[in-house]
Amino acid sequence: MADAEIDMTGDAAGLAALIARAAGQTNGKTRGLPPVERWNPPFCGDIDMEIRADGTWFYMGTPIGRQPLVRLFSTVLRKDGDGRTYLVTPVEKLGIRIADAPFVAVEMTVTEQDGTPVITFRTNVGDVVEAGPEHGLRFVVHGENSELKPYLHVRGRLEALVSRAVMYDLVALGETVVIDGIEMFAVRSGGVVFPVMPAEELEALSA
Repeated sequence: MADAEIDMTGDAAGLAALIARAAGQTNGKTRGLPPVERWNPPFCGDIDMEIRADGTWFYMGTPIGRQPLVRLFSTVLRKDGDGRTYLVTPVEKLGIRIADAPFVAVEMTVTEQDGTPVITFRTNVGDVVEAGPEHGLRFVVHGENSELKPYLHVRGRLEALVSRAVMYDLVALGETVVIDGIEMFAVRSGGVVFPVMPAEELEALSA
């Protein structure tokens, strides 16, 4: 499929104009991200944009294949208290659809700092995030097949789903620890213990 053609008139605020305004917030900035949490623009409606569960971005049903454009949009994403995710600039807020999480953690490395393991993730849009006090890991057992799905806090209310391949490497780092008198299977990073599930439940899944 070809990349999505940007329709300058088919959306509430005009996607091409949104691209220009988003680019205006990031041009020349090699560090940091636009302060989307501080902006309070009016809601201008929804656009036909979706982030699928595998992290692929779609516009009007067609995948957006241009990675720099995906990266640009990712820098102006914000999830609000209503549970919805928006593209936000200083002058507009546009609703988009998220199938699962807006980002996917596609790579993981483990290092040590002062004898403490630090797990660092890279997302599909280029964010590099160290799991620890500011970027937590949470684990969900989902569906009839009891699928384990780890999520990494990236920024604001935005999370990355840890890909299945990376999830296996992450779980391989796990250990059994006692938390509030209960044996838990957990992983450590940045001085924080992140519970995965009770150890007895892990044994049941493995049986």
